Amino acid sequence: MNDLRSRPIDAVVAGYLGVDLTPGFSSTRTVVPFSELFRPGKLIETDGLNISLGGVVANTGLAMLKFGQRVQLMGCVGCDALGDLALARLAQTGATHRIRRSSRAGTAYGFVIAPPGMDRLFLEDAGCNRCFTADDIDYDVVGESRLFHFGYPPLMPSLWMNNGLELQTLLGRIRERNVAISLDMTLPDPESPAGKADWQSILAATLPLVDVFVPSIEEILFMLEPDSYARVLSETAGGDMIDAIPAEMYDRLADRILTMGVKVLLIKAGHRGAYLRTGNLASFNASVSFRWTDPVGCPNGVWIPPFPVDVDRFRNACGAGDCAVAAFLAALLNGESCRTAGSYAMLAGRDNLYGPDALSGLTEWSQMSDGIKELRKQPPRQA
Repeated sequence: MNDLRSRPIDAVVAGYLGVDLTPGFSSTRTVVPFSELFRPGKLIETDGLNISLGGVVANTGLAMLKFGQRVQLMGCVGCDALGDLALARLAQTGATHRIRRSSRAGTAYGFVIAPPGMDRLFLEDAGCNRCFTADDIDYDVVGESRLFHFGYPPLMPSLWMNNGLELQTLLGRIRERNVAISLDMTLPDPESPAGKADWQSILAATLPLVDVFVPSIEEILFMLEPDSYARVLSETAGGDMIDAIPAEMYDRLADRILTMGVKVLLIKAGHRGAYLRTGNLASFNASVSFRWTDPVGCPNGVWIPPFPVDVDRFRNACGAGDCAVAAFLAALLNGESCRTAGSYAMLAGRDNLYGPDALSGLTEWSQMSDGIKELRKQPPRQA
């Protein structure tokens, strides 16, 4: 077999791309429940405005680039001022890309409300991402890569409509090129068309094409067990629902996902860390563009603990999950075991909290590796 590391691209990161507008919050602000902080008629003082690229293409793609991977970006921006800004920002990073300009809609943008000590709230206009189709991917370039990572289909109706037929077409074309496929999600607005879509059927049709699946617990609970999601959400009364989701739910959801054909599952769980479980790794090695080097994997599931957070350095949590995924995928591409890759993910997710945007707080890969050496000696904590 040819040396698959000789492929000129480590990862193509494609999908949702936009511009994030993030008001700053003082790190000295007292942490209060979200419902108390955001009450009608209340004035909230902010501290500056950070303008950055957002979405999986920018967050995960540029983080992987920082982590030393050879990355190609693919997505769409509009023919407008925000599109000009997005392309100018990408040019500053030195990233190579196949970003297309669309006349069908404007550039996506989002207001990211991320006060200290709580999860984020997004006000999002998906713009031309709504029109994204399988034809917006350059498959010749993908064929030169080891991994194809795609993100946020719930915000891209052209992909999830008709039971996800267009997403199946896109991933099927990737599969024909013997390239590993990774998929990330986002939580749709429950009142939007995406929030009312039949995600159980969509995932049943698309996950057989996916090797690595990296949803958050909120996303996958909403999609596979909407009644459980609604019940847990009501029980938390505006608080963080992650604390109210029992471990057995992770096991049950993982059973369903791995049965659909996913080989590696990382369920992000915010401040609780992540749940990691592997399925049929033999089929992974037989069919994709990089070799799985962990002969055991995590067939019974393990919890990957989070790294401690220095609250005095906390800035915001924008893109923490995307950066965690970037480190997880980079570690796998580097030949690390699945548990070690999970530790890299938790470290990147923690470091993300220390910057005003998704990428500024991240450290170089060599520094991350130094911080993880001791963790490799520790036994896994069973889920």
